Amino acid sequence: MKISLDIGRAQLSKAGEELCGDSIEVVKTRSSTIVVLSDGLGSGVKANILSSLTTKTAATMLRMGGEIEEVIETLAQTLPTCRVRKLAYSTFSILQVMASGRAYLVEYDNPEAFLGHGEQLKEVSRNRRIINDKDVSEAFFELQEGDWLVLISDGVVHAGIGGVLSQGWGWQGVRGFLLELAAKNLDAAVWARELIERCRQLYAGRPGDDASVVVVRALCPRQVTVLIGPPADRSLDALVVGKLVHSPGTKVVCGGTTASIVARVLGRKIEVDLSTRSDRVPPVGFISGIDLVTEGTLTVLYALEHLRQDVPLETLQKARDGASRLAATLLRADWVHFIVGLAVNPAAAGGYKRQTIERLIDLLRHMGKEVTAEYH
Repeated sequence: MKISLDIGRAQLSKAGEELCGDSIEVVKTRSSTIVVLSDGLGSGVKANILSSLTTKTAATMLRMGGEIEEVIETLAQTLPTCRVRKLAYSTFSILQVMASGRAYLVEYDNPEAFLGHGEQLKEVSRNRRIINDKDVSEAFFELQEGDWLVLISDGVVHAGIGGVLSQGWGWQGVRGFLLELAAKNLDAAVWARELIERCRQLYAGRPGDDASVVVVRALCPRQVTVLIGPPADRSLDALVVGKLVHSPGTKVVCGGTTASIVARVLGRKIEVDLSTRSDRVPPVGFISGIDLVTEGTLTVLYALEHLRQDVPLETLQKARDGASRLAATLLRADWVHFIVGLAVNPAAAGGYKRQTIERLIDLLRHMGKEVTAEYH
């Protein structure tokens, strides 16, 4: 894996509408990440149905191995043009990024995406093609660590029309604000939220159109290694601890006995932070050189619950308990390796611990993460 992607999204519904007429779909597979942003004609329920059809169709076809040309042709045939307004029933932007960083961007009647690196914009060489009478723009480029790309719907560039800004925010106005955000090195989710909040302000609290933003940041792949449970054979204690401390990226230890083994092998002390205790989860510990030390099965179980419930990363990062911190660590990771000890704890159900870990591994894989495990 050459790069990892930090993806954030945010939306604003037109005033008086319960549903946003734009739709966003993000699909991660082992070989690529697919992002689709669609703007349905009009607003409300009808627009939402049209845009959802577009995002679901495109994402599903690409996930199943369809060529991007086939997707565009299918969408072009499925989504006719309104005879009265001469507008497409649904516009779209599709971004497909391979694990190597190779990217393909195709746009149809949406505002042009922004591509940048650090605090500077990068030029995107676009080609235009006519597919089923639809004028489609496409671009091929390499995403490198530090690059970012922002997809928007036209409700963003139109923000402020007739109000705060008589002519609307415009592409250049959005560009300037994006460069301000880029200088802050924000997480993608925060970046998207900041952009939509500025749209809300420009619309004076009553948006005249749906507005949607997807922020994609290219990062160095984030790796996490989790040691949970003592090995069945005590002679392997030093081996599993060595595997943990020499692993790249973030290092996590789950379980009181496991933490004691790590501290003993490394010749270091364990400290407990009682301020991190919650009603459901025991407090976290601290061992020098280890990024996170938590209790075992109970903490893993509640971390699994957080991930199943799709608790936002920002919410998890604000919490201090071990389960939230473990869930946040796993959520941010691209590659997770589990070192699972098989020693039987007489005070706990060993089979239940193994089942919990297996469910966690399955969920992480379903989320598109690379997960490996070894058992001792």
